[in-house]
Amino acid sequence: MYRLLIADDEALEREGIEWIVTRMMPNIFEVLHAENGRVAIQKADEFRPHIILMDIRMPGIQGLEALKEIKAQNPQIKMVVVTAYEYFEYAKEALSLGVKEYLIKPAKREQVVTLLQRLVAEIDQDQRKRNEEFTMRDKFIQLLPLAETEMALVFMSDQVNETEVGHLADILELTIDKGCALVIALPEFGLTSEKELGMEKKKIYETVKNFTKGFIKNRTGCVVSSMVHWHMVIFLLEKAHMKDEVLREEAFFLGTKLVETLHQQRSIDATIGIGSVQADIEGIRRSYFEAVFASTYHKKWGNLCRFEDLQILTVEGQGEASDKFIANNTTDRTYVELAIKRIRDEREQRTWSVLDSAITFIKGKFQEDLSLEDVAEHVHLNPHYFSKVFKQQTGETFIDYVTRLRIERAKEFIRDGQFSLKEVCYLVGYKDPNYFSRVFKKVTGLTPTDYRINYNQA
Repeated sequence: MYRLLIADDEALEREGIEWIVTRMMPNIFEVLHAENGRVAIQKADEFRPHIILMDIRMPGIQGLEALKEIKAQNPQIKMVVVTAYEYFEYAKEALSLGVKEYLIKPAKREQVVTLLQRLVAEIDQDQRKRNEEFTMRDKFIQLLPLAETEMALVFMSDQVNETEVGHLADILELTIDKGCALVIALPEFGLTSEKELGMEKKKIYETVKNFTKGFIKNRTGCVVSSMVHWHMVIFLLEKAHMKDEVLREEAFFLGTKLVETLHQQRSIDATIGIGSVQADIEGIRRSYFEAVFASTYHKKWGNLCRFEDLQILTVEGQGEASDKFIANNTTDRTYVELAIKRIRDEREQRTWSVLDSAITFIKGKFQEDLSLEDVAEHVHLNPHYFSKVFKQQTGETFIDYVTRLRIERAKEFIRDGQFSLKEVCYLVGYKDPNYFSRVFKKVTGLTPTDYRINYNQA
């Protein structure tokens, strides 16, 4: 039921409109009355009506003044000004308040009903739009982990497509001009049950990710990878031309706090390696390899190690970190390859989940006027990216896939014999019988007519 507020200083006017509404539109409105602008403001704040019919000329606070205050507090309310003909000039001022509807006293029943029906339809449409926006936002939020996993893979893998990277950065609202990596090496637990092991890993992952996001907030960009074996990677990215030293300090403080948090919340002693601040994707990947090496340098749990500090030791003659880094690069790459494989597997699984949703949507809609953009919007992916993923996973372009479905269904209809060829054309999503005939022949080698003849003769 919708709430309707009638604001007029004349009781007969209010009662007359209420009579029209309750008689002509029964069980649709809960009707409220206000005898002046002040009461209208109070009731609008208390009851949040969907529609207000406001008389312009009232004692005390005038109608337009009341509408202005109500609009400021409740911008979604549908507002209608009611005025006598001689005061119609005042109604023009209401346009600046976003009021687009008016009634001239005395309003006829048909006018009141028609206006209210139109406003109710608008309210319903607005609600549907808001629900769709909420649904889309929820689905978008659900897809963010997929984008974050993909971005982690970009930093860890040599295979980089600049177009895809740009889309991922836009989705995650990140800049990738500069950054550094933190690698968290965790001790392996002696849990025998795969279920227990999986649950423990999930808890650790959530602890690291939630703490990292909460600690960093909006000071830097942040990408957290999935847990691979007993490692996790955090990439910190510059924000608003941040100085290298600031990003370096953020990484150090985050690493220090993560060691403490994992010890306090999960009773885990972790080793964290921090790579140097580097520019561009290739540099950030180099920082990742540095962090992998630094996380295993001392082989002690609970140690925070920066690769840059190891380089200082080399200069002072107390070690040869750079040489070890190069020598151990093969070993480190074994872990990196494992990480990339695990992330790719996860990405593949999520991609197929999105693709399954797309294919289900296509199979339910291919008999209609369906475009690639429609399907991409349904699964909340960029059309260019969706087109590429679709071709990679199915081996067909979107157009070829839909065409195949349509022609297969057309062949079924033709063999069934219940419909004319023109009807079959429309039933499978084509609007032009001549175009349908050309597509059918291109796919099958026969025109629809020849296909029907051959089938009937067989």
